[in-house]
Amino acid sequence: MTTDPKLERVFQMRYGDIDGLYQTKVERKGHTREELDHVLTWLTGYSTEQLREQAASPATLREFFADAPQMHPNTDLVTGVICGVRVEDIEDPLMQKIRWMDKLVDDVARGKKMENILRS
Repeated sequence: MTTDPKLERVFQMRYGDIDGLYQTKVERKGHTREELDHVLTWLTGYSTEQLREQAASPATLREFFADAPQMHPNTDLVTGVICGVRVEDIEDPLMQKIRWMDKLVDDVARGKKMENILRS
């Protein structure tokens, strides 16, 4: 458990709330739920059905990542800036996972090519 109350507040956010915001963001920019699911399944190893179950559950971001089947082995290739912070420089492992997810969703919303987003 982290001792930083600001981080802990983020970690206790409900995944379903964040998922809804992500969906709104990508759709507002002309992209699809399927594209969003593609990057989230790549990152976490959840199936699309499991993502829906997580979103419908009371799972927090901490629980969402703790229960993730398997983080993709290329997550260390996710680089860039989110909220003015380089994701590769984030020290807290859970916050780094959350920011990786944010970065991938931003890339979808910006219309980057999927092979670039998934670092293939």
